[in-house]
Amino acid sequence: MIHRPMLRGLIAFTALAGLAACDHGPGNRGNPPGTAAERALDRAAGTNTSGAYPAQSDGTRVNPPGTAAERTLDRAAGTDVSGAYPRQRDCTANNPPGTAVSRALNTTDPNDCRR
Repeated sequence: MIHRPMLRGLIAFTALAGLAACDHGPGNRGNPPGTAAERALDRAAGTNTSGAYPAQSDGTRVNPPGTAAERTLDRAAGTDVSGAYPRQRDCTANNPPGTAVSRALNTTDPNDCRR
């Protein structure tokens, strides 16, 4: 005959083993990667934080490098913070070293591009 404490332990173990066998965690069939909150963020922001939306990763055709905010800054300021506008980097034909203000005040070192 099995003692009551041992029987309780055996029942608890069997119940937990049954639950573990039915795991439907992230990435399993019927449940894509990431949590529901991460997937909601991905849908709203166009990112791939959860891993469920690989087409929305940075650098793909539908999502160029950087965030939307960085690309907006790049367009407004003529910079390449995001990496999406390489023609706007310093020391290119379209963008000499320094800022427009520093060039107007003649405080830009022309040798910055030779490093």
